[in-house]
Amino acid sequence: MSKPESHNVIADESDHGSRLDRFLVRHLPEMSRSRLQDLIAQGCVSCNGKLVQDSSGKVKMGQEFTVTMPEIVASHIVAQNIALDIVYEDEHLLVINKPAGLTVHPGAGNPDMTLVNALLAHCGDTLSGIGGVARPGIVHRIDKDTSGLLVVAKHDIAHVNLSAQLADRSLKRTYLALVWGQPKIAEGTITGNIGRSSSNRQKMAVVKSGGKPAVTHYKLVASYQSSVASKESKEKKRRLETEDWKLFSLLECKLETGRTHQIRVHLAFIGHPLVGDPVYGQTTSSRLQSGQYKALPEELRAALLNFKRQALHAKELGLIHPDTGKAMKFACELPEDMKGLLKVLSAEC
Repeated sequence: MSKPESHNVIADESDHGSRLDRFLVRHLPEMSRSRLQDLIAQGCVSCNGKLVQDSSGKVKMGQEFTVTMPEIVASHIVAQNIALDIVYEDEHLLVINKPAGLTVHPGAGNPDMTLVNALLAHCGDTLSGIGGVARPGIVHRIDKDTSGLLVVAKHDIAHVNLSAQLADRSLKRTYLALVWGQPKIAEGTITGNIGRSSSNRQKMAVVKSGGKPAVTHYKLVASYQSSVASKESKEKKRRLETEDWKLFSLLECKLETGRTHQIRVHLAFIGHPLVGDPVYGQTTSSRLQSGQYKALPEELRAALLNFKRQALHAKELGLIHPDTGKAMKFACELPEDMKGLLKVLSAEC
């Protein structure tokens, strides 16, 4: 059996007082900070022969750290010939327009037929391994039932570079979201730490303590109110014309951070959950039984009930190419299901 690969790093004066994970990533730039944090947690890092497992521990001048790479485990994930909508590709990265319904990587309940299975068939064994056995090439994720753009790294150097852009917020992501109602402020910023919900561990929530900082910028693109207003009394018509009576809004959302379910959680937090998202809002059928939504035209009610996912689409992606350093921006149109729902909304509201 071959000896495990290891890296030895000695802290100098300039390293004194640095966090361990930051110190290691500075001296081992071929590895991402998250990868090094995982290695520290797994017991793969020692200091002067003694195991260390605290990423935030402070480094002292003269200390010698050894990072021992764990044995490479062959991936059990099978390549599957699943069609990909490739927006851009070169030897360093791929930009994919992911359809709603496609899970990004295997996990509980989704052992195969994922984006990773498709990528293995398309790229072979060239994908970056930094994401781990189950997530080769994956730099960031979007939910199964969210459509739109995401970037995939083809090799480790590209993965480290793109992950760093994600961490320093230079990787830009813009979404379109259809929500119930209309925010009182047409353009604003939602802040609030996101962590596991105390009442339901399967959900995320804005939490008062703990969690991770999250920032979402939104802007109103369009709003919709039912044409039924023209048949109502003058007083009701006046009320329907105020923003409190706007029935739906299309929002542009820009992520400053990238927490799990961030847009879904933040929009629900301000009282405007995504259409089609029963996890962070009411079911569509329940919503249609309440308030002004009871009077919606039948065609619109049917369109809403037939829309079976959260109305969220990753429409734009901006990044710095990891090899050329060139700024790149990608965009994709709304998928047909969201186009169809907006068409009915425009006709009926």
